[in-house]
Amino acid sequence: MADFALAAGATGPCLEAIRLAASEAITNAVLHAYSEPGGTVNVSASCLPDELWLLVSDDGQGLRPGRDSRGLGLGLAVIAQLADEFQIVSRSSGGTQLQMRFKLQAAGSTWTPDPGRCQPATL
Repeated sequence: MADFALAAGATGPCLEAIRLAASEAITNAVLHAYSEPGGTVNVSASCLPDELWLLVSDDGQGLRPGRDSRGLGLGLAVIAQLADEFQIVSRSSGGTQLQMRFKLQAAGSTWTPDPGRCQPATL
């Protein structure tokens, strides 16, 4: 994810925000989506001029406390602070998708993604 974000133009604090948000979102899916160990977590990213979108989804049972915890913790609050836009979507096929948008550059910049290095990525 960090390599993709870097190729999209993320640097400094923005790059670190994307790294941490991705880590928190994936950790939430692993700990909270499934009542039993196992399951799938999908991560995809895409970039447009001046922004990067990160989607983390699962096929689990929705947001709920993990098997060994008393609550959802602070991960979603951290993501909400790091991302410029953040939504939690219940998927019609089951599970949850976290949608995050990060601004990469100030408005009016002339940067455009490198088409060879900034293609939609799925992990």
